[in-house]
Amino acid sequence: MDLSLSDEEREIRDWVRTFVTREVMPLEPTVLERERRNERGLTREELRALRAKAKESGFFGVQTPEEYGGMALGAVMTALVEAELGRSFVPFSFGGDADNILYSANDEQQERYLLPTINGDKISCFAITEPGAGSDARNIRTSAVRDGDEWVINGEKTFITFGDIADFVMVFAVTDKEKGADGGVTCFLVDREAGWTSAPIPTMGQWGPASLSFQDVRVPHSAILGEEGRGFELAMRWIGRGRYLLPARALGACERLVEMGMEHARQRVTFGEPIANRQAIQWMVADSAVEIEALRWLVLSAAWQVDHGIDSRQSQSMAKLYGGVKANEIVDRVLQMHGGMGYTRELPVERWYRELRVLRIYEGTDEIQRRTIARNLLSGHVSVRGHLG
Repeated sequence: MDLSLSDEEREIRDWVRTFVTREVMPLEPTVLERERRNERGLTREELRALRAKAKESGFFGVQTPEEYGGMALGAVMTALVEAELGRSFVPFSFGGDADNILYSANDEQQERYLLPTINGDKISCFAITEPGAGSDARNIRTSAVRDGDEWVINGEKTFITFGDIADFVMVFAVTDKEKGADGGVTCFLVDREAGWTSAPIPTMGQWGPASLSFQDVRVPHSAILGEEGRGFELAMRWIGRGRYLLPARALGACERLVEMGMEHARQRVTFGEPIANRQAIQWMVADSAVEIEALRWLVLSAAWQVDHGIDSRQSQSMAKLYGGVKANEIVDRVLQMHGGMGYTRELPVERWYRELRVLRIYEGTDEIQRRTIARNLLSGHVSVRGHLG
């Protein structure tokens, strides 16, 4: 069993690590200061400029197919990239990507939505969650009623990532109540100019979701993405596109946090010696190191299964659950290691603390992951021996 990286994987990872260190991390003080004034961490123009720097080196469209100008990297390589990006809290991701379900668009829709999104000229958002339909996505109530060659959409969406800055939305609405989710939900591509509105939702971190309101928003029949009544399949494809990438980012954050904690422990002297010599601190470091290593292999195992066409849903749920829980435990330890200073806004630890909490909620709560894992085991779909069993 060869667990080493290939030369290409190591080269790409090291390039991303260097880029994050040189170009992204120096922006952290600026981002912190802006966020304390309730401003956006990076402006759209600054983000575009940063992505352009990466593109000059050929880093564009990490998972985008080559025919669309992307790198078409595999799941393992993408996980390694996400881990490196996770080492900074600056809200940055490489350009050239688009939602996976946009590739289901017809030629006209690809010209209008997919290609501008890949090129960074448009921002999209995915809207299925509603005030009464979070984890239970089948319970959505937003409706779309046909009126001649148009559809009239009414309803509310909530906790929509990029919802307040998106140029267009992929919104899921009930088009046939009798058929329910399987056959009665349709996805529509709707420009902001069509009349839907958004409002930011204040959160404890800088995730920045929004609520969306649709009041008699009219769209042509040609706005349907995919097929009428097959929207729920698209939604599940979007949701399942790569849960391993969330814990991959958490992995990078945990590595950086523990490194910060160890550096502080070496420098902080109490009662005549560094606190790094205290057993309590050493156990925090040791437990965190073990958990980081376990998370690393949960993430890479799930990604490896994706690359090899193996059903990875169980592994991805495990990585998502473990990553969210352990990231929160590790950042709590690191804050404790910093004592009172860790609790202040002079250091970025409290910023990490607030931001990492959302990992246990969005894109599948801890409870949903446990439900999925347990059901798969109890039904015999998978074994506790794993995919090698």
